[in-house]
Amino acid sequence: MDLSALPGLNATLNATAAVLLVAGFVAVKRGRIAVHKGCMLGAVAASALFLTSYLYYHAHAGTTRFAHGGAIRAIYLAILGSHTLLAAALAVLVPITLWRAWRDDRERHRRIARWTWPIWLYVSVTGVVIYLMLYVWFPAPPAR
Repeated sequence: MDLSALPGLNATLNATAAVLLVAGFVAVKRGRIAVHKGCMLGAVAASALFLTSYLYYHAHAGTTRFAHGGAIRAIYLAILGSHTLLAAALAVLVPITLWRAWRDDRERHRRIARWTWPIWLYVSVTGVVIYLMLYVWFPAPPAR
C-alpha cells in the first residue's frame, strides 16, 4: 500500500484542528457557546483522525529522520521535542477539559481550558511545521 499521502493528510488534519481551535476560541469570547462547542468537537475529531492516521503511518512506514545537520537540525529537534512532550500532555488535558464541559462544570472547564487550548494550538501548528520541515522545506535527498 502506498503510504506517501498520509504525511500530507496528517498535516491537513493538524491545520484543520488549529483553525477550529481558533474559531472555537473566538466563538466563546463572543458568547456563542453552541458554535464554540461545535468547533471544539470538530477539533477533537480532526485530532483523533490525525492520531489514527499518524499511528497507522508510522506502524507501517517506520520513523522518518530529518536528513540535515547544523542549526536547522537543532531547530527541528527543539520543535519536535516540545511538540512531542506537549502532545503527550494533551492525552490527559483534552479528556479532562471535555469531561468538565460535558458535565457543565463551566468554572473548572475554563480553568483547565486556559492550559489545554494554547498547548493544543501549539501542538497542532507545530505538527504542520514539522511536516513542512521534513517534506517541503528540507526534504531528504533522493536515494541513489
